[in-house]
Amino acid sequence: MTTSLVQKYNVPGPRYTSYPTVPYWDETTFSVESWKKSFIKSFSESNVSEGISLYIHLPFCESLCTFCGCHKRITKRHEVEHPYIEAVLKEWNLYCDVFPEKPIIKEIHLGGGTPTFFSPENLENLINGIFKRAEKAKDHEFSFEGHPNNTTREHLQRLYNLGFRRVSFGVQDYSDKVQQAIHRIQPFHNVAKVTFWAKEIGYTSISHDLIFGLPFQTLENIVDTIEKTKALSPDRLAFYSYAHVPWIKGNGQRGFKDEDVPKDDEKRRLYEVGKQLLAKKGYHEIGMDHFAHKKDSMFQAFQEGKLHRNFMGYTSSKTQLMIGLGASSISDSWYGFAQNEKTLEDYYTRLENNEIPVCKGHILNDEDLIIRKHILNLMCQFTTSWDDNYFYFEELPEVLLQLQEMENDGLLIIQHNAITVTEKGKPFVRNICMAFDLRLKRNAPQTQLFSMTV
Repeated sequence: MTTSLVQKYNVPGPRYTSYPTVPYWDETTFSVESWKKSFIKSFSESNVSEGISLYIHLPFCESLCTFCGCHKRITKRHEVEHPYIEAVLKEWNLYCDVFPEKPIIKEIHLGGGTPTFFSPENLENLINGIFKRAEKAKDHEFSFEGHPNNTTREHLQRLYNLGFRRVSFGVQDYSDKVQQAIHRIQPFHNVAKVTFWAKEIGYTSISHDLIFGLPFQTLENIVDTIEKTKALSPDRLAFYSYAHVPWIKGNGQRGFKDEDVPKDDEKRRLYEVGKQLLAKKGYHEIGMDHFAHKKDSMFQAFQEGKLHRNFMGYTSSKTQLMIGLGASSISDSWYGFAQNEKTLEDYYTRLENNEIPVCKGHILNDEDLIIRKHILNLMCQFTTSWDDNYFYFEELPEVLLQLQEMENDGLLIIQHNAITVTEKGKPFVRNICMAFDLRLKRNAPQTQLFSMTV
């Protein structure tokens, strides 16, 4: 990758876990009633044929990791577990009261926060409570995020007994200096222990999350982290870019300064070296920032053109409807998005009033649905196509001009009614998606809302 391309395309841009992106959701016209209509429509169309997905946000952490951009509540008081699970189950029952038939659950993902903050017994009560009013799809895929420092063998065994076969462990980087800076002290032997436990119990897909661009991170750190990762041989990897957005998330208790964070060419080199090492270790690049062995279901989904992406990340299976439960969770009906109240206090208050606790969202119009499909194709398969009626908006000349300029730079190939991202263009897939993002073009933010794309 040339320095000139990085300088040209390294601009603030969305990660496109949704389209329209969250800053463009219309809070003035969105309502709980419009959201109900949206998810009932989606449920009626797809529950029997493919089931639904649940994302359950478990927000508690015992300490603050300063690289994290998720909604969380820092506490060591574990008495918060039971009332939170009761609240989540009440929210689920409010949805079940509206569904026209019994939901069939294909996917569950427990995210955070730190899901393994909760005791194995409480997590079991949560899942059993969900299935008091739901059925389990035959081809279900249940997953959870585990913190290597507090995930016990009992966590892994109980969740396995409940049908979980995928687990993701947050690693980030094995450098002591980096770990000190991001307040995430996590020895290699803790990661090794939980990884081997998961393999012994029978988990079929074990993932490690790595991050590049962290403060004080060097090429030597990346090489060492990937060598250690290979020794544990997880089935898949996420190799994320650290999103340095202190103007949004604040400085927190971070142990570093802005100048300690790798930027531009230096940061991109960390990824390129890591990517080459992972390829040598037998991992294949999938979508954006993800890698997997050939035997993993994510690789197979990518090969078959079935890879999907939503607020849970990349997934090898797809459901039209994803319900988000818990404070700050986001739901997706394909026709609309809805986000829950972000603070625990507001979340609990809405549930006490027997209200589905969504606070904002967006119902997609016809143009949104078309653009969303193309951005999803690009993010998942690095290609998209359209018919002759697709480009009906006034911004057509501007979109084509951007695509042609990117083709001149070798980032994509324009065919008749289709584009394909080249190998050279994969690191710039967010920029390519931005060419289609009409809401961003029409109303560019006055302040920086997004992390840098490269």
